[in-house]
Amino acid sequence: MSTEAVGWAMDHAPMLRTEKGKPDTTARHVLQVLAEHASPTGTEAHPSVLRIQYRTGLDRVTVQRALRRLEKGSLIAKDGTKEGRTRYKLAMGLRRPATDWSDLEREEDEFRAAAAERKRRSRAKSVTHAEFVTVTDSEGVTVTHGKSVTGDVTHSESVRHALKVRSSRTERSPNHPQPSDNQLLKDSSPAAKPDEQQAHTAPVQTKSSSEKTDHHLEAFGAFWLTYPKRKAKEEAKKAWIAAIERGADPQHILAAAKGYAHERAGQDPKYTKYPATWLNKGCYDDEPDPQPGRPPLRAVSGGYQPYRNPTDQSVYDEDL
Repeated sequence: MSTEAVGWAMDHAPMLRTEKGKPDTTARHVLQVLAEHASPTGTEAHPSVLRIQYRTGLDRVTVQRALRRLEKGSLIAKDGTKEGRTRYKLAMGLRRPATDWSDLEREEDEFRAAAAERKRRSRAKSVTHAEFVTVTDSEGVTVTHGKSVTGDVTHSESVRHALKVRSSRTERSPNHPQPSDNQLLKDSSPAAKPDEQQAHTAPVQTKSSSEKTDHHLEAFGAFWLTYPKRKAKEEAKKAWIAAIERGADPQHILAAAKGYAHERAGQDPKYTKYPATWLNKGCYDDEPDPQPGRPPLRAVSGGYQPYRNPTDQSVYDEDL
């Protein structure tokens, strides 16, 4: 098996497309089998159709059609026969465009954004905007004044009004005079609008954990595009959320990532930290490395002394 040919078929070979614009995964699978039987230069690939069927699990007609599509796409070319089997040569000079990866990342971001929007709309539809009555099940009702009411609730405002009238009537003892006509008119008047209630009666709404996570990820895209090594994106997202929850400022992290990218420019990428490692270790709070050419500080007796140029005579005159 040639690792060079297999690596080309898996990572660098151009992706064929179907008539509907979808990736031709069948042809790519057949191409990988050809690469497994090719030389390091992509020649001498002559597995039988039966062998390709065995490796791919495809039927004979599907394999033959995939071979024709690979030939039409100039990814393979017939190079004679060997042992009664057609011999192919792989076009290893063809390379997959770099835009394929950015297109996949864009599609992934669009898919996640659409999923988050569907989730947000689903939560918005399931929220009950009750002012004073919270229905826990089909029977029980919890009121802000702590009284329990059993029955069918049709409208939160009407229930509040009914409880108010009932409370004003039942709390009076027989020794007290009957309510006046003005009081009865006041009790039977329409309920006040929500914006006229006291501020302390409004229910407090808190963000759910999923909403907090969506909020933390709003600036992650800018960080991902800025950081010099884009590896393990899911782990980087978890580390980003953890850093923000620890109190880190997203703008500070982004500025530190830009500085780190400038620092690693032209350096060996294998020594560049993964984004998740960089975030988990709090490297965004590290001091930047000193700029090349800047004179170092000298440790002398008597405390700190700034660096002095030995050719500057005025410095020594001052000491005198």
